[in-house]
Amino acid sequence: MAAEAVELRDEGGFTGLKLRLGRDRIKDDLATIKAVRDAVGEDMHLMVDFNQGLTLADALQRCHMIDDLGLAWIEEPIVYDNFDGYAQLAAELKTPVQIGENFYGPRDLHMALQMKACDFVMPDFMRIGGVTGWLSAAAITAAAGVPMSTHLYLEVAAHVMRVTATAHWLEWQDWADPILDRPYEVRDGLLHIPDVPGVGLEWNEAGFAANLADL
Repeated sequence: MAAEAVELRDEGGFTGLKLRLGRDRIKDDLATIKAVRDAVGEDMHLMVDFNQGLTLADALQRCHMIDDLGLAWIEEPIVYDNFDGYAQLAAELKTPVQIGENFYGPRDLHMALQMKACDFVMPDFMRIGGVTGWLSAAAITAAAGVPMSTHLYLEVAAHVMRVTATAHWLEWQDWADPILDRPYEVRDGLLHIPDVPGVGLEWNEAGFAANLADL
């Protein structure tokens, strides 16, 4: 994990990295965080994501055990729609709680904020309602003053984040690169949007064919 973290950091000059946690033993999660922190240094923002893998009882124990490690956020430790549980975690923890990739429309986001179920949000375009849903959600977070990050779909997310008042982090991954004619470039920790009309995407037909053949 430490070696991979260094490789990823250097790949794009990133200033933030996200780790997946939820191993069988909490000491293995703690060892992972320490190894990565030692490898990338104190200036790196480290986020952790449990991918809804814990019960509330486990989350109360584990999240408190990592609460003093200087993490940028703790993401989805429990099932996504347990807003009461998230409200308890957010109230007890010093580390910000991040949820939102499973908001099914802006109303879910609004309800989570009303219940104080999180400190940060990161909607997913497929579930929030596309660009229209995102802009509605962004208006809610702007009124509440809650930082808003993206979940996947970075090629579109990069555009809407420019008009998101509380824009926070742009989640990056290169999964779509094989089917894009001109993947967005990452340099010095920033995603560079091509200066072309529209969203800026053209499909790589040969890449499509190769990936379909692999399936």
